[in-house]
Amino acid sequence: MNLPLLLGGVGATVAFSILLLLFEARDFRAGIWFSKPVAAAGFIACALGFGALESDYGIKILVGLCLSWLGDVLLMAGGRGRIFLLGIASFFLAHCAYIVAFLGLAPDWEISAMAGVVMAVLLALFMRWIWAYLEGSFRGAVLAYVVVIGIMVALAAGASATTANPALVAGALLFAVSDVFVARDRFVQQGFVNRKWGLPLYFLAQLVLAASVASPLVHN
Repeated sequence: MNLPLLLGGVGATVAFSILLLLFEARDFRAGIWFSKPVAAAGFIACALGFGALESDYGIKILVGLCLSWLGDVLLMAGGRGRIFLLGIASFFLAHCAYIVAFLGLAPDWEISAMAGVVMAVLLALFMRWIWAYLEGSFRGAVLAYVVVIGIMVALAAGASATTANPALVAGALLFAVSDVFVARDRFVQQGFVNRKWGLPLYFLAQLVLAASVASPLVHN
């Protein structure tokens, strides 16, 4: 464990995510473009401080965190153009990296199946709600994204059972809920209220997943 890197990473994510919220509330674009990448870099540093490079699981989580950082940068462009689609793709790949990480922990398949059924119902309700607001290629993109989120959460639940580490499913669920606010902001109704709730949930999710690499049961 690298304590200075760990504390610096957590501190950067907390401090700059607070700044980000303040800048978002005032629609101060320069402040947003400065603070969001730094806040996201903090959870990468946090994972490294917890020893992400010391295990196969940690490396996979680190890949997911780096892809999330890239997604954060791409989504700052706003709108629903090509860059936004690239941002969705980056986060889609981040979820895939987390799926591979959880699979490597030999998840409890019974727990994963039960969690999968619950997620399928919840995500079906979500898609029924948002479908009318989607157009063209976004329908397929959002549907694929929702499916990968459901798989991620289900496998996180099974992996949490195997490792006795609730951080896995907690981080996955927080990430999933934060994505609901992103979708609402981009497709349904824009407003600071979406970012006020979504951003703290998102950064907390990434910090929780970053911290999960420290569990002795995830090391080979």
